[in-house]
Amino acid sequence: MIGLFKVKEKQREQAQNATRGGASVKKQSAGELRLHKDISELNLPSSCSISFPNGKDDLMNFEVSIKPDDGYYHNGTFVFTFQVSPVYPHEAPKVKCKTKVYHPNIDLEGNVCLNILREDWKPVLNINTVIYGLFHLFTEPNSEDPLNHEAAAVLRDNPKLFETNVRRAMTGGYVGQTFFPRCI
Repeated sequence: MIGLFKVKEKQREQAQNATRGGASVKKQSAGELRLHKDISELNLPSSCSISFPNGKDDLMNFEVSIKPDDGYYHNGTFVFTFQVSPVYPHEAPKVKCKTKVYHPNIDLEGNVCLNILREDWKPVLNINTVIYGLFHLFTEPNSEDPLNHEAAAVLRDNPKLFETNVRRAMTGGYVGQTFFPRCI
């Protein structure tokens, strides 16, 4: 992972080069510094991974893959995009699910219903907490606070049918009128 000391060292080098006629140094926001710290201290479960599709220079936008090893979503792979604001941690990261999934807490557009991304966000929370929260949505879907009301009703009223629908969606198929690409 990226060490905070390496970042500081790189900034010092850039500052020295700038004084010698090199390019100007971009000052990092408090949000970027906090995010560096969060990423360097990540302690992810083995079924989760993080990647930086725009390269290591753009830490404010990254992806997290979650592959649950338990529950309804066992062996599926679900990718989430994170967009982190420069005022982080005073504002929660924006998280979207790139993988179309039949889930009571994730709608078909990828919006995620997780309390710590909304009303329960506090600056003491971090990226690790958010990833564990997302992971928990797959091990314990919550029908009481849904974004996909149809999936929540099936989970609440008929868990066996819910399990069948999840498997059908994850293997690439239709649930009702909606097609889900394979994610196993």
